[in-house]
Amino acid sequence: MIENYIITLETEFKKQGNPENAFNQKKYLKNKFEFFGLTTPQRRAIQKPFLQKEYLPSKAQYKNIIIELWQKPEREFQHFALDLSYKYLKQIEADDIELFEYMILHKSWWDTVDGVAPKLVAEYFKKFPEQRDIYTTKWLNSGNIWLQRSTLIFQLFYKEDLDTIFLAKAINKLLGSKEFFINKAIGWILRQYSKTNPVWVEEFVDKTALSGLSKREALRLIQ
Repeated sequence: MIENYIITLETEFKKQGNPENAFNQKKYLKNKFEFFGLTTPQRRAIQKPFLQKEYLPSKAQYKNIIIELWQKPEREFQHFALDLSYKYLKQIEADDIELFEYMILHKSWWDTVDGVAPKLVAEYFKKFPEQRDIYTTKWLNSGNIWLQRSTLIFQLFYKEDLDTIFLAKAINKLLGSKEFFINKAIGWILRQYSKTNPVWVEEFVDKTALSGLSKREALRLIQ
């Protein structure tokens, strides 16, 4: 069933592919990935039937199908894999963190990592809070910017439930980074949390030696 599911999806993606769009999309993501050239509305329209409840693969098939989609060259497959993953949020199991880590580490770029961390990893740590420090400690110490970015932004939509002690610890661990995607993520999570607790964010920024980028992003909604 998995093979037919993916083959049928690929056939539909190819039908509406646009080489000119594909060229521009590839260029936008620094020539890191291939594309069919579908716009986001086109892709979502094509994949809609594949995400209907009666056609969804079973949870037992979930991991294998996500990995197979992730290994496909065209970026639309990874974006579809993310949308497919969101259908199983209520069925997250303890070992799913291994899959989420795989998705972060392979074909890594902001467009997929920012779909994995604030949604999949976020829900996982809510359900299995005892796993949070185990994995985030490993991620922060990994030297991998995408695992580190994930540690920063998985709380992006936590609002009042955001753990400020944890966030401060993660940010301080990564202070001095020269990586754009790390400094941008620090600013992003602080800016997002400023919608909930602007006083905490302003005080944290004031006492922390953030990069210029992080500070500008963090205070954008406050000043």
